[in-house]
Amino acid sequence: MAAMTPTAPHAPAGVPGAGTARPAPRPEPRRAGPPRPRIWRGAVLALAGAYFLVPLVASFVFTVHVPGRGISFEAYTGLLAADGFTRSLLLSLGLAAATIALSLLLAVPALIAVRIGSPRLRPVVEVVCMLPLVVPPIALVTGITTVLRWGPDHLSRTPLYQTFLAVQDERFPVVLVLAYTVLALPFVHRSLDAGLRAVDVPTLVEAARSCGAGWPHVVLRVLLPNLRASLAGAAFLTLALVLGEFTIASLLGFRPFAVWIVSISGAQARMSVAVSILSLLITWLLLLALSRAGAAPASTATAATTSRKES
Repeated sequence: MAAMTPTAPHAPAGVPGAGTARPAPRPEPRRAGPPRPRIWRGAVLALAGAYFLVPLVASFVFTVHVPGRGISFEAYTGLLAADGFTRSLLLSLGLAAATIALSLLLAVPALIAVRIGSPRLRPVVEVVCMLPLVVPPIALVTGITTVLRWGPDHLSRTPLYQTFLAVQDERFPVVLVLAYTVLALPFVHRSLDAGLRAVDVPTLVEAARSCGAGWPHVVLRVLLPNLRASLAGAAFLTLALVLGEFTIASLLGFRPFAVWIVSISGAQARMSVAVSILSLLITWLLLLALSRAGAAPASTATAATTSRKES
């Protein structure tokens, strides 16, 4: 007796595609509707713009509107002729340039060395660099004053006596550069550390060294171009700090730009506000210049191949 095997049911004749599974119908694509307006974004931008612009507009109106006389721009036209304006501004810009150079000269090699050779020391370096945020500026200037008074009294018969006098020269007080470098160290560290984290420093250094490049070439031609944005950010933060710092310079008896603005505020209120607005414009222009410098295309590790030595 033959084994009975189940057979598939026969589809009716003449029906196309019989016996096969029908494909599932494709869902109709959704039509892209009109974009929803992001009202909250506009509201936030409007509030932020009002927060920054309204005080500036009010200050500008105060400088040009004289009761009983109408509109007058004497507060701006008399700036260049004001006693001490040019000298204090140039002094602050010189102090800012020296502070930027010294802080970068100290921070860049140290952070690169820690990143390459001793990653475990990075928390220690970070804590040391953040200490100026813990120490108040008034305490810092008290310590500086104590040292400056102690030096001439105890070192009057040594060559260091002239050094103590030189760092307090009113034409260019080096002591302010040293103090500003300490204050700017946390901001410089944060900016450079973020840039080093975004770059594969060990790989770039290994590739450059394998091509025969020396350490000065590696730092100047390979690493620094990749840190251009971080260097520009650190320079701008330091510049803003130096131009706006008042406590240390005032207590030490020097007269940079911020101290000069406060000194004329009592006798010439409109001119002091005009100078403040001008300082903001100068800072913004320098910010744009530094931002453009930081946005320039950075070099990569291929720059190290130019120093390949033929064996």
